[in-house]
Amino acid sequence: MRKKEKVKRIISVFSEKYGKPRCALDYDTPFELLVAVILSAQCTDIRVNLVTRELFKKYNKPEEFADLPVGEIEELVRSTGFYKNKAKNIKAASKKILDVYNGTVPMSMDELISLPGVGRKTANVVRAEIWGLADGVVVDTHVKRLSNRIGLVKNDNPNIIERELMKIVPVEDWIDYSHFLILHGRSTCNARKPLCQDCEINDICKYGKKVLKSKHD
Repeated sequence: MRKKEKVKRIISVFSEKYGKPRCALDYDTPFELLVAVILSAQCTDIRVNLVTRELFKKYNKPEEFADLPVGEIEELVRSTGFYKNKAKNIKAASKKILDVYNGTVPMSMDELISLPGVGRKTANVVRAEIWGLADGVVVDTHVKRLSNRIGLVKNDNPNIIERELMKIVPVEDWIDYSHFLILHGRSTCNARKPLCQDCEINDICKYGKKVLKSKHD
């Protein structure tokens, strides 16, 4: 089966299984989402949601974070890991949003990635979730792992993976494709012990077919 046909099957099967997907991070405003995505690096969405639930009760505007001492932000986000760098980026991004963008999270890809701590992945998540815009495919650890396992790509570099996926995933499915693989990575195709026997796409998955064949041999 060709890669584009595999993608079509994946979208169809997972649309039936998961319905219309949405971002797993909790937020009420574009700025809250931006902060949450920055905190999500090397951290689970569950942990981020626990932290932001309390964080956003106290502070949820760029002017508030811009005024906070970085040490105080560090303490508030410590449990998300890499907290020193995350705190520094949140404060610096807040200042730039205030100084350059009149306190509003910018919409364009170029403007978003100009913010401290914001790369293509973060910008893609914010643009897709807030405005339904897609410049590419969000490649997190789940998307990277599953795209390789299925046999759609053969690379560990997120930027290269994104470019390869953009060639085979229809533009209108760029946003949902990432959501579907994240959901499936959590429910079935986890990193250490994927449940290949329970997977709805094991017949088109390179890794799944290998695992199931070895069990029958």
